Amino acid sequence: MTADRVAAVAGLLAQVAARGQENLAEHEAKQVLAAYGFPLTREILVTSREDVGPAAAAIGYPVALKASSPDIPHKSEQGLVRLGLTDEPAALEAYAAVAPALAGRSGGVLVQEMITGRRELAMGLVRDPDFGPCVMFGLGGIFTEILADAVFRRAPLEPADAHDMMEESRSRRILEAVRGMPPADRGTLAEMLMSLGQIGLDHRAVAEIDLNPVILAGPRPVVADALIVLRGG
Repeated sequence: MTADRVAAVAGLLAQVAARGQENLAEHEAKQVLAAYGFPLTREILVTSREDVGPAAAAIGYPVALKASSPDIPHKSEQGLVRLGLTDEPAALEAYAAVAPALAGRSGGVLVQEMITGRRELAMGLVRDPDFGPCVMFGLGGIFTEILADAVFRRAPLEPADAHDMMEESRSRRILEAVRGMPPADRGTLAEMLMSLGQIGLDHRAVAEIDLNPVILAGPRPVVADALIVLRGG
């Protein structure tokens, strides 16, 4: 991670804080992650109906559409995510359903690559008042909170720490070759976990990061959704 990229992320976080926002919009959070080398969905932010078709065509169908605003941190709960859109009429219909929620709010609608995979993980960062930035790894998707499968380590992480987290997870079996699916790329997962810790060390303004789901597209992990929360004050 170069000093220039750290400075660019710090500048983005300062801009968000100056606007009085507690959360980064998803497209802003993805900018932070991109600077740290995370594998991300391809996506284009649009702010008008006319931009939807060209954006979806550039990405390639099927696509997903979702609201991206700092005022809407939990989009799925509010019905502001549409998945598996296979053509322009479907994409335009989804935009018409999602866009009204953005009235009077900053942000736009993300036209996003549709990642397919049956295995979903979660990872993130929390800033503990005693231990500082701590990295989390566990099962992702809609059952994350219900099953409470989460392993934590204090940053900074070494490669061995990241691999130990995966082994300690109760969901570790889904990282193996199972039901015709290849084993997960644990090397990339370990790099992602270490990078989460580094973000927490580099940027004290960051209180929390939530990457859920991280979808295994074959062996390759891809961040499909991201939330970054800033510290108050």
